[in-house]
Amino acid sequence: MLLPAYQRPLVAKLVQRMNEPRNHIQMLIGPRQTGKSTALQQALEHVDIPAHVASASIDASSRDWLRAQWSLARRLISESNPSALLVIDEIQIVDQWSSVVKELWDEDAWNGVDLRVVLSGSSSLLLQKGLKEGLTGRFEVIRSTHWNYSECAKAFGYTLDEFLFFGGYPGGAKLHNDKARWLDYMNDAVIDPSISKDVIALEEVRKPALMERLFRLGAPYSSQELSYRKIMGQLDDAGNTTTLAHYLALLDDAGLLCGLTKFDPKLTRERSSSPRFMVYDTSLMVATYGMYRDFLLTDPERKGRLVESAVGAYLLARSKVDHFDVHWWREGASEVDFVISQGDETVAIEVKSGRVKSLKGMADFINRFPRSRSLVIGSNDCSVESFLRGEVALF
Repeated sequence: MLLPAYQRPLVAKLVQRMNEPRNHIQMLIGPRQTGKSTALQQALEHVDIPAHVASASIDASSRDWLRAQWSLARRLISESNPSALLVIDEIQIVDQWSSVVKELWDEDAWNGVDLRVVLSGSSSLLLQKGLKEGLTGRFEVIRSTHWNYSECAKAFGYTLDEFLFFGGYPGGAKLHNDKARWLDYMNDAVIDPSISKDVIALEEVRKPALMERLFRLGAPYSSQELSYRKIMGQLDDAGNTTTLAHYLALLDDAGLLCGLTKFDPKLTRERSSSPRFMVYDTSLMVATYGMYRDFLLTDPERKGRLVESAVGAYLLARSKVDHFDVHWWREGASEVDFVISQGDETVAIEVKSGRVKSLKGMADFINRFPRSRSLVIGSNDCSVESFLRGEVALF
C-alpha cells in the first residue's frame, strides 16, 4: 500500500540546502519518474522563506520565460523577507538554459541579492551539456536515484520478490496488483519517454530506432556479457561498434542501461572490453523480458540474473552518490560478478542466488590482486535482503 506521507532521505538533504545561505545553485538530477518533483514539493513544506516554483514545458518555455520566472522570484525579496527561493523543474527543456542561468545568477551575486536557486531535470542533458558549458563552479549536484529496497519496503510494503520484479519506480507501486497495467505504465511513462524525450530529443542520435532496439535487447540480457559483434548480429542496420558504444553511453546517462567494463589496471584494455549489460532498475529488465517474465522469480537461472541485476543496480546508484567505480572481472574461466574500487580500496563481490555458482573466480581474483577484499552476497554473513537494504558497508 502506498504511504503518501513517506519522505525519502533525499528530502532532508533538499531542505538543508534550501535553508542554507546563498552559495551555489542546487541541481537535482536523476532519471525520469524517480520522484524528483515530489521530493521538491515535500522539501518546500519545511522551508520558511518565500518561494516561487515553476515547471518548464516544451510548449511554453523559452529563455524569456526563464527570465520572467527569475524576476517573479526576485520580487519576493523585501525588507521583511531578505531571502527568497526559486525552484524550476524540468529545466533542461529551456533552450540554452545554462547561459541564462549563469547571467542571472552572476547578476544577483554582483547586486547582493539573496535568491537561492534549485533546478531539476533529467541527468543526460544537465550533466553532458548545461553544467559543463557555463556553470562551472556555480552548482552542486543532488542525485535522485531509483528507489532502493529499503525505501520501497517502507513506502509500499514491498517484499524482496516484489522489489525484484517491480523495481524502484514509485509511480508503478500502486499498480503492482495488476501486472498488465504496470507493464503499460513502464512502457508508456518510463521507457518510451526516457528514450524519446530524455535522450533522442536532446542528443544527436542519427538512428533513434537503433537506440531503442539496443535498449530492448540489452535490458533482458542484464548481468550478461555480449560482444559488440554479437550485438550487431542481433540488430538490423546496426552500424558500427562506435555507434553502439555511443548509444549505450547515452542510455547510461539517462539512467536506463549501462555496459560495465572489465576491471583491469590497464585502462586501454578496460575500454576495449565487451560490455556486461546492467539495468539501473530491475523493473526495466522485467518489462522488456517478454512472455517469460513471470518465470524470472521461479526459474533458478533467471532469478539468479534478476538478483545479480538488483545488486548491480544498487551498486550503480550508490556509486553516483559515494563516488566509486563499478566493474566486473573475468580471466579465462574465472569470473567475479562485480568489482568496486575507491581510491586504493578494491572489493570483489560475488552474488549467490538461484544459479549454482563456484567461488573459484573470487579466489583467483584475490590471488591476482591480494590487497583486495571479498564480499559474498547471499551467504550467511551477508544476505541479499540485508545488502539491498543498505545494511552492509561497502568499503
